[in-house]
Amino acid sequence: MSSQRTLFRLTGTLIGAWGKGNAVLFVLLCLLCPLSVHAHEIKPSLATVTLDQDGTYRVVVITNLEVLIAGVSSAHSNTNDAPQADQYDHLRTLAPEALEAAFQPFKERFLGNAVLRFDGVVTRPETVFLNIPPVGDLDLPRESIIVLSGKIPAGATGMTWQWSADFGSSVIRAPSDSKDIYAAWLQNGQESAVIPVEGPPVRTFWQAAWDFFAVGYTHILPKGLDHILFVVGLFLLSPTVRPLLWQITAFTVAHSVTLALGMLGILTLSPKIVEPLIAASIVFVCIENLMTSRLHPWRPVIVFCFGLLHGLGFAGVLKEIGLGEGDFITGLIAFNLGVEAGQLSIVAACFVAVYGVMRYPWYRQVVTIPASLAIGAVASWWTVERIFFT
Repeated sequence: MSSQRTLFRLTGTLIGAWGKGNAVLFVLLCLLCPLSVHAHEIKPSLATVTLDQDGTYRVVVITNLEVLIAGVSSAHSNTNDAPQADQYDHLRTLAPEALEAAFQPFKERFLGNAVLRFDGVVTRPETVFLNIPPVGDLDLPRESIIVLSGKIPAGATGMTWQWSADFGSSVIRAPSDSKDIYAAWLQNGQESAVIPVEGPPVRTFWQAAWDFFAVGYTHILPKGLDHILFVVGLFLLSPTVRPLLWQITAFTVAHSVTLALGMLGILTLSPKIVEPLIAASIVFVCIENLMTSRLHPWRPVIVFCFGLLHGLGFAGVLKEIGLGEGDFITGLIAFNLGVEAGQLSIVAACFVAVYGVMRYPWYRQVVTIPASLAIGAVASWWTVERIFFT
């Protein structure tokens, strides 16, 4: 009941800001939003590679096994988007023994799509070990552990890892004795850099910069729907360069600060706090869009505060990958530049979409208000969902 009261308050605020005549549209949007309650975000699988001095290797893969078995395509951002959603939901209810039994017919396909190569030659693991947690909260994705192990071929100098595009993206990590970690986010079936048998792989500055730039960009486009809607919300109030520049600058400076502080471990905040507040920041922007037609002096200040929250969210993404000591500064800057490029792409797309009509007197009534209302409806539900259902 508390979640319903919260949603009703947000709904009432938005409706009051626009007027009762458009309440029906907003209510319909809110009725559709709860359909995503049981959707699970499809996160990248995490593969940690260990090449031991005794001539053996081990790859520990942490993944959503149900997503792989059900065949949920990497084209979908969450499980509810996929036609295999019902099968996924069924697999989620299986006890560890039953899910392991369901994995056996899938095992050959898994091994064919999780490819290890030593000096370019595909090597089949000698053992495949599963560690599946018991059924827990069905509103949370279950993370299973798959361990691949075997002997390093005699004379081999390096290994690569490749995760099929059908399985989504993967983060590859290769710790070394010096505590320097090679880490990369592999997408669309990309093959990792060569991991030397006797030490961590060496990447050039530009290779590392491009890898983290791509991660930052794709975190916004196409994966960061909440960040996309936030930037669109900023654009809707004042679709002109100067006021938009003030807001984007404030947002950029703020999230750059907390991204760095979060990665350094100086400032940390639980995702259970950060994620609902990010959704609430979108609601606030939309409410202000409905209540005023011009940019007030406090708006960049408010946007700066919201940018601090979004920066902590970005830090969570980078922490999933991990930054080695050698890549820390490069990765941090390149990731941030990727985020900015993604945001500027959104702004450019918005300008293209409304350029021909944004100077007409009816622009606010026809574009700003309906779009802000729709975005606010989605963000309102996200706020409730992230507080009470995750």
